[in-house]
Amino acid sequence: MKHLLALTALLALTLGLSARAGLPDIYPDASRADTDLAAALQTAAATHRRIIIDFGGNWCPDCHVLDTYLHDEANRALVEAHFLVVHVNIGQMDRNLDLAQRYGVPLRRGVPALAVLDTDGRLLYSQTGGEFENMRGLKSAAVTQFLEHWSVGTH
Repeated sequence: MKHLLALTALLALTLGLSARAGLPDIYPDASRADTDLAAALQTAAATHRRIIIDFGGNWCPDCHVLDTYLHDEANRALVEAHFLVVHVNIGQMDRNLDLAQRYGVPLRRGVPALAVLDTDGRLLYSQTGGEFENMRGLKSAAVTQFLEHWSVGTH
C-alpha cells in the first residue's frame, strides 16, 4: 500500500491523465497557509519539533509521491517524533509566492519544494536546487535521509 499512491501518480502522469484523478487533496485551500503556519509555529515551540513547509499543489504527482513517502512505514515515526508538516498550496504557481520567497524557496525550480524551520521558527533549510521536484525518480530512502539529517538534535 505504501507505494500505491506513488504508482498511481506516476501512472496518471505517464498516461497523460489528470494527476488529480483518484488522488486525495493533501494541500488545503491556499488561503489557509498563514493560519496553518502560525498554528504550527505555536505547536512546534510547545512540542520541541521542527516544521517542514511543503510547497506544492494537489495537481502535482511528485507532491503526492513525497506525501506518500512522508507517511510510509520507514518515515512516519521520524515525522511524528521530530516534525510538523505544513502543506502550503501554491495554486497554479500563483498563490503563496510571498511565503515561498520569505523562506527562500524558488518555486520556479519546481515542486514539491521544502523549507525546514527550527522549533522557534527560524529558517534552517531552503530547497533551492529542486532537490525534491522529481520525487518520482527518488526512493523513500531519500526522504528518510533528509528527515534524519534535519531531525531535532542534529543541528
